[in-house]
Amino acid sequence: MLKKRIIPCLDMKGGRVVKGIRFESLTDAGDPVETAALYDRMGADELCFLDIGASVENRGTLFEIVEKTASRVFLPLTVGGGIRSTEEIRKALNAGADKVSLNSAALARPEILTEGALRFGAQCIVLAVDVKRDGNSWRVYSHGGTRPTDRDALEWIVEGARRGAGEILLTSMDQDGTKQGYDTELIRAVSRAVDLPLIASGGAGCLEDFARAFEAGADAALAASLFHFGTVDIRELRRFLAQRGFPVRPPSDNALSGDSHG
Repeated sequence: MLKKRIIPCLDMKGGRVVKGIRFESLTDAGDPVETAALYDRMGADELCFLDIGASVENRGTLFEIVEKTASRVFLPLTVGGGIRSTEEIRKALNAGADKVSLNSAALARPEILTEGALRFGAQCIVLAVDVKRDGNSWRVYSHGGTRPTDRDALEWIVEGARRGAGEILLTSMDQDGTKQGYDTELIRAVSRAVDLPLIASGGAGCLEDFARAFEAGADAALAASLFHFGTVDIRELRRFLAQRGFPVRPPSDNALSGDSHG
């Protein structure tokens, strides 16, 4: 059975890690390279590195910071933000990323999912989907959650899977930063709709929230603020999930106990 993954997310803007609530009210949460190195030592399964200002500011991912991070971190690294072509996918992978996350670029030109999968392998292509509840369904947003689209989330995720995405990074904008738990109804709906690894994002606030996300069908759970500010320790989370019967990688005795960083 595949292990459930714990993934700290480093949202970056202006060269710094930031964290907000529902994609707004951003506060500084540290240096991206040092933060990534800390999570590596703490025993995270993967890292997700998102340049959230890239699409809004119409610039590419900061590949220099990606390269510096990859040189310090020995974990699978997903990089996203401002990647709009297969050439930029190649640059991200060459800088040290293991996977790339595509959001606004895929919405603008869905063919990039197919092109990326054919050239680099579907395992490299993560379709990131930012959604807000809209009545009984969910609407997709682009450009770092600033622009609503006419896309229904489930329909878009099914299309993305068909076009070649190898993994889904699903963020509930309604829950993001609230620490009120993941949107388990959304997770269940997506896990039923596609047979791809699903990363749940948005809303983690306590150990139990991770268990609920995995019970709902998530293969991995991504979080930011509760890791960044020391609310939850990754080793403690692993022990909790193992006691609940979830297949997780055992905590390493060499892993750092998690303190918050500056």
